[in-house]
Amino acid sequence: MSLFRNIGSSQPRWLFPFVVIAIVILSVLPLGRLAATGVVSALNGGARGILTDPGLWQPVYNTVVTSFFGMIVAVVLGGGFALLLTLFDIRGKSMLGFLFMLPTMIPPQVTALSWIGMMGPSSVLLKAIGLAPPLGSPQPLYSISGIAFLFGVQNAALVYLSLRAGLLALPRDGVEAARLAGASSLQVLKDIILPLSLPGFAAGAAIAFVSCVGNFGIPAILGIPASIYTLPTLIYAKFAAFDAGTFADISVLSALIGLLSVLGLLVESRALRGRDYRVIGLSGQIAVFRLGRWRIMAELLLWLIIVVILILPLTALVASSLAPAYGVPLTPSTATLHAYQEILFRQAVTRTAFVNSIGLSLATALGLLLISVLVGYFLVRGGSRFAGLIAALAEIPYALPGVVLAVAFILLFAAPIPVLGISIYGTIWIILLAYLSSFLAVSLKPVTSAFRQVDPSLEEAARLSGAGFGRRMTDILVPLVAPAAGASVILVFLIACNELTVSALLWSAGTQTLGVAIYNLDDSGSFNLASALSVLVVIMVIAMMLLLEAMAKRLPKGVVPWRS
Repeated sequence: MSLFRNIGSSQPRWLFPFVVIAIVILSVLPLGRLAATGVVSALNGGARGILTDPGLWQPVYNTVVTSFFGMIVAVVLGGGFALLLTLFDIRGKSMLGFLFMLPTMIPPQVTALSWIGMMGPSSVLLKAIGLAPPLGSPQPLYSISGIAFLFGVQNAALVYLSLRAGLLALPRDGVEAARLAGASSLQVLKDIILPLSLPGFAAGAAIAFVSCVGNFGIPAILGIPASIYTLPTLIYAKFAAFDAGTFADISVLSALIGLLSVLGLLVESRALRGRDYRVIGLSGQIAVFRLGRWRIMAELLLWLIIVVILILPLTALVASSLAPAYGVPLTPSTATLHAYQEILFRQAVTRTAFVNSIGLSLATALGLLLISVLVGYFLVRGGSRFAGLIAALAEIPYALPGVVLAVAFILLFAAPIPVLGISIYGTIWIILLAYLSSFLAVSLKPVTSAFRQVDPSLEEAARLSGAGFGRRMTDILVPLVAPAAGASVILVFLIACNELTVSALLWSAGTQTLGVAIYNLDDSGSFNLASALSVLVVIMVIAMMLLLEAMAKRLPKGVVPWRS
């Protein structure tokens, strides 16, 4: 089989080189450059200097502790929601699931700001209802426990999605057989469902831990004011104090972040080793246990959690944005839209951030749409022995913490591009390339799923009738995968528009994104302006999620993350 053409010449010669070049630029080169820098630093003794620095191991400890306890909170919240909404006769499951997903879709820095506005002596919301603690009281969120708790809130939906998918894959007939044998609902849950759902728990916990390790927004907002540094914020601080050894240091720190992420995944693998979880039988909605008189209590508990982790923080965020200044009580006479007028019409930086974020998000979504359609077609229809490797390389950048990927692109483009002599470091183009790399897997998954659902005979009939590749794509394949492709555009736009971790290290004057603008406004003491900008971001997130929800029935299974 030729490397450049599929059997029967159904693919053009340029498709395979295009796919390889895209994967090399977006995955192989940046990650290879990061690895090479780390190896050179280790060989030259640079790694020893940073590893023996006493100032390193406290951030490592903070990263491990906050990530571990954040994972625990995420498992408790996400696991509880998954079990109750999947197995029991709870009313309003769709709405509860949608609302439970919102904290994960909201940028982490916005989550941190909303909780700061809800708690502490300067909380506008608490002052409005007369429950604010005395002035001078410490802000409880500026602590290891505060960071860990918000990590859990931010990532609970990841555990929910993982466990729910596992629960829906369990066999209905096994549950029914146990019931017919006289087992009670509690026995079925304890002896059959929970043991078989352990892989879902473990996978969700591992994903949550890795997400916590690479999180920048929450420890930046909550940790830096209290001098509590994690590895991502330590890398940010080293960039702020740039010197000759910065690149070597950040390559080592990035390796530590990657190592912690890998260790989390290895612990998951170790926990499941030697156990066989294969099941036989029909899967789907495995069971609906009736709660009886306990149903109202369970529903109240679920809605109370939604109120605490979502409604109250967002209400506090809106209240903070309407207050004339941080800490001023909100009353009908003090409420003002000054913050919104400031960020929309007077602040050049926030207008630039809106233009940059929307422009970058559109360019990323549309660019990845083209790449994903061609790469997805190649993976599904190509029949190449390299398909598995290409798919894995496309997934790796998304699996890595954003700060590691940002460092990789900084190292790759810190010097001018060879031969061309062009430097994109410090420009908006490096952010665009990093976004294309980071979100390729997000765009590729729904498109690939849609191609797998298209009957190959349709394309084959068109090919035998003389239709070329372009004609087959425009007249047959693209219309059939259009709903999934449209969903991928919305998903990528939604995630890219709210991104902070990658752009926090790559931005420069004039290339600020919304995430960077929110962080900088808060860092400069303009809490009400940061809150107003955050409210607009949340509105945009909800609008995009509702649009995806409206498209859900026309999309392949698994494209909309909060739907089964």
